[in-house]
Amino acid sequence: MTGPAGKRAGHPSVQRAATVRFAHPSERLFAALLDVHGVEWVYEPVEFVLAWDADGTPLSAFRPDFWLPAHRCFVELTTADQRLVTRKNAKVRRLRQLYPELTLVMVYQRDFLALLADNGLDPTALRAA
Repeated sequence: MTGPAGKRAGHPSVQRAATVRFAHPSERLFAALLDVHGVEWVYEPVEFVLAWDADGTPLSAFRPDFWLPAHRCFVELTTADQRLVTRKNAKVRRLRQLYPELTLVMVYQRDFLALLADNGLDPTALRAA
């Protein structure tokens, strides 16, 4: 497990959604929902190494989207097409093998759209964001 060092130094921690650069619009919407509900979060704070070469150099890693300190769990949004979901699910299986003490909640596209609807948001907001 490596932290936000090197080129990730100065990475935002526990900030409101409007102040963070997200990789995908769904992450911004999810963070905004967390903000509305008063849930503290940190965006991509930790990278977990999943494979190393013979010299110990990391070959593959996984960086969950959110850390929820009060809930002591990571959250990964998976709103991409199925081809990418399959690859991500393989990484998640490897993460769980190597780091069984972690709690990681996967939020798939259908769950995310239901979450938006449950909060009175139009699911098409994801496309517009």
